[in-house]
Amino acid sequence: MKICHKLVTLCIPLVMIFSSCEDKKIVEPVVTDNFSQVYKNINVEDIKTHIKTLSSDEFEGRLPTTVGEQKTLDYLLKEFKQLGYQPGNGDSYLQAVDLIEITADPNMVMSIGDNKLNYKEQMMASSKLEQSQVELKESELVFVGYGINAPEYDWNDYSDVDVKGKTVVILVNDPGFETPESGLFQGKSMTYYGRWTYKYEEASRQGAAAALIVHETKPASYGWSVVANSWSGPQYNLVSENSNADKVAVEGWLTLDSAEKVFASAGLDFFAEKQKAKAANYNRRMGVTASVTINNTFKKSTSYNVIATLPGTSAADEHLIYTAHWDHLGKDETKQGDQIYNGAHDNATGIAASLAIAKSFSELTIKPKRTVTFLMVTAEEQGLLGSKYYTEHPLIPLDKTVANINMDAMNVLGKTKDVAVVGMGKSELETYLRKAAKAQNRHIVQEGKPEAGYYYRSDHFNFAKKGVPALYAKGGNEPIDQVTADYRKRTNVIITGCYHQVCDQFRENWDLSGIQQDAQLLFKVGHDLVNSNDWPKWTETSEFQRPR
Repeated sequence: MKICHKLVTLCIPLVMIFSSCEDKKIVEPVVTDNFSQVYKNINVEDIKTHIKTLSSDEFEGRLPTTVGEQKTLDYLLKEFKQLGYQPGNGDSYLQAVDLIEITADPNMVMSIGDNKLNYKEQMMASSKLEQSQVELKESELVFVGYGINAPEYDWNDYSDVDVKGKTVVILVNDPGFETPESGLFQGKSMTYYGRWTYKYEEASRQGAAAALIVHETKPASYGWSVVANSWSGPQYNLVSENSNADKVAVEGWLTLDSAEKVFASAGLDFFAEKQKAKAANYNRRMGVTASVTINNTFKKSTSYNVIATLPGTSAADEHLIYTAHWDHLGKDETKQGDQIYNGAHDNATGIAASLAIAKSFSELTIKPKRTVTFLMVTAEEQGLLGSKYYTEHPLIPLDKTVANINMDAMNVLGKTKDVAVVGMGKSELETYLRKAAKAQNRHIVQEGKPEAGYYYRSDHFNFAKKGVPALYAKGGNEPIDQVTADYRKRTNVIITGCYHQVCDQFRENWDLSGIQQDAQLLFKVGHDLVNSNDWPKWTETSEFQRPR
């Protein structure tokens, strides 16, 4: 009896102990992947709200360093904070970008030979030098063909000619554009050598005093009005230690009609000279001089990139960066009637798509392995300055930046069956894009106008120059159905004609399902990439390679 009594006594506490442990056992909740639902949640209404707000007159055209910038920054910070994104620059969502604003007095005339060329009508001229007056006085003209020095293409338009202190006259685009069958450069697809930025850079390296590019609509891919509007008014540049003393004193453009007259005054036929320049590297002294005086007002100011980040789980130091530029051209108070360049298509659409994708990542129940970062940059319209500053002063080490996905002037023409890859064939990011497109029953194609050089005309290019694989893709030219085709035909005329014009305004009749479709596409591309261990590479034929 005693033994049994003791055993019973011992058993009771043991049972109680096991019962207590069982009661306190923690049952982990099962976390399910909600990617499909989040993907579907990207909707037209959210996108519409962002575009309509950012392109309203209240934002005054979103010109850097103006009231329009402050309103834009306030809007973006509010959105990213509500989505739970963390500051990407220490405890700040902002990265200061020091700019110098230079405004040329439009009351100027350029004299070349016996020609008097008026500002904005027949020529454009400006200067990046930090001087109140820049004078070009009887500077000898030298025609340097396409103004290219490219050893890898065995091409040098500056060979055997000294242009120091002289004014070079340059053709737009590169030799492959008008002679695609020749095998020169990359045929119809523009290389960086065809961009106006390169032409001024090379003229500066050659020691020229001025560089004048001859505008032609087809090879430039935009009309003279784009040049006149973009190059007049305040022009922004990054503040440099040497006050841009290494730049040509005068950067300018000539209309085609003006160029013909200038060549004629030199006893030359413009088109005959152009034919020679297309065939091989070419230059010749023209025997006439150019003079112009540019009176500048300038001031230094600070604009801001916005950077917001959603930390990853197991590889938080590795970042995928989505970019879009928030700026546009502001307003022109000298214009009659509408004075505001609202920039609805360019680029309120890209910001709207970015915010939609950012919202999607924030709603995932299973957080990505890698960090997702959104960089909304300033001063794209002034030469990709915000993204240039960022890549020269990266807040995230470039060797920890897995890739860049850029959004600029998104598709407002309805859903498409194809996805246009700008700069197709440059990197392995297209593998991810092809997979995401297939999930939408779409296929990827080369952009419609590779000769326009769009790969070198938006913010991803600055990442590419630093070796970071960069993707720029959006809806192509194959509408999803006949109704969309009819709408597209009507609307495309307006969109094209309103590029960098005051008529780039939000329209209630826009079919934004194309932006929705592309935002979903780029969300999936990013989602697949941040949940992998892959580091996409450039293709062997690309001109960009990640530094080792």
